[in-house]
Amino acid sequence: MERVGHPAAGGDPVLLQYPLQGSFRARNSPARRVPSHGTHLMGTTYAIDLVPVGAGGRPAPRTWRSLVATESPEDFIGFGAPVLAPAGGVVVIAHDGEEDHAARRSQLALLPYAAGQTQRLGRGAGAIAGNHVVIAMDPGGPFVLVAHLRRSSLRVDVGTRLSAGQPIGECGNSGNSTQPHVHVQVTDSTAWPSARGLPIAFRTPSGVELPAESQLIVVPRTGRAAAE
Repeated sequence: MERVGHPAAGGDPVLLQYPLQGSFRARNSPARRVPSHGTHLMGTTYAIDLVPVGAGGRPAPRTWRSLVATESPEDFIGFGAPVLAPAGGVVVIAHDGEEDHAARRSQLALLPYAAGQTQRLGRGAGAIAGNHVVIAMDPGGPFVLVAHLRRSSLRVDVGTRLSAGQPIGECGNSGNSTQPHVHVQVTDSTAWPSARGLPIAFRTPSGVELPAESQLIVVPRTGRAAAE
């Protein structure tokens, strides 16, 4: 398995490809801090969020609802966007059936949502990762988790053998998600209470990168997602 040096961890990150095409921003990047999501729980130490954006660099238009209320996930650029396998391997988890709930950019809407975090943790991986796929790059790992997919969009099952770039589902707002985006992490195990996060980086035509916080990333659309 190909690896390169990881300056933040002093280790060798697992090399992935971006699971989205078009324009998107990096959020909760491990280039900013580790643990990137403020916790090591469920192997999220080096996780990253990728948020599709439109021509103006925003995930959705600003309206009165974005200031004081919840928003429909369908109003966001990324909702329903094709999600591709970040790495080749075999699907070992394909979880579907979680609802795509309302999006929340308003602080007023975020406060009650944050208050329910402990309850969501108690309901297990589905309540946190939503609809998700886990790919074993080798039989013993590492394991690539792609989370918050749109309900009923999964195109793979447990046992499906994938190549990097193959469509696996669509971007959604399921699980512990405040707006449509794709969460990617790599772990040494799928035993989530004890799983350890592994450093990651992404291959690009100009080299390997770990995007900075809020970095705008543009991946040309190849049409492969629509063709398969």
